[in-house]
Amino acid sequence: MGYYNEEDLNRFSEVGKQRPDLFEKFMSWYEACQADGALTRREKALIGLAVAHAIQCPYCIDSYAQNCLEAGSNIEQMTEAIHMASAIRGGASLIHGLQAHSSVNKVSM
Repeated sequence: MGYYNEEDLNRFSEVGKQRPDLFEKFMSWYEACQADGALTRREKALIGLAVAHAIQCPYCIDSYAQNCLEAGSNIEQMTEAIHMASAIRGGASLIHGLQAHSSVNKVSM
C-alpha cells in the first residue's frame, strides 16, 4: 500500500473530530464556494480540478474529477483545465528562473 489511500477520501470528516465547530464552519464555506453564483457549479468544478492538479492533491483530483462529471463536464473539458493548470505551473517555474539569474549576477559582478 502506498502513501495515498483512496479510501481516506471517504474519511475526510474525521479531521473534524477534535474541533467539530471549526470543521462545520469549513464545510459550510467549502460548500458555499461550490454553489452556482457568478460562475456555474460546472465552471467551479473545472477550476477545482485544475487547482487540484496544480497543488498535486490526489484526493482533490479524485473528488473534482467526479464533481466535473456530475456537473456536466466531459473529459475534453477536464483535460483542457488540467493543461491550463500545468501551463501556469510551468510558467511560474520558468519565471522563477529570473531569481536564479539575479542571484548569479550578484555574485558574478
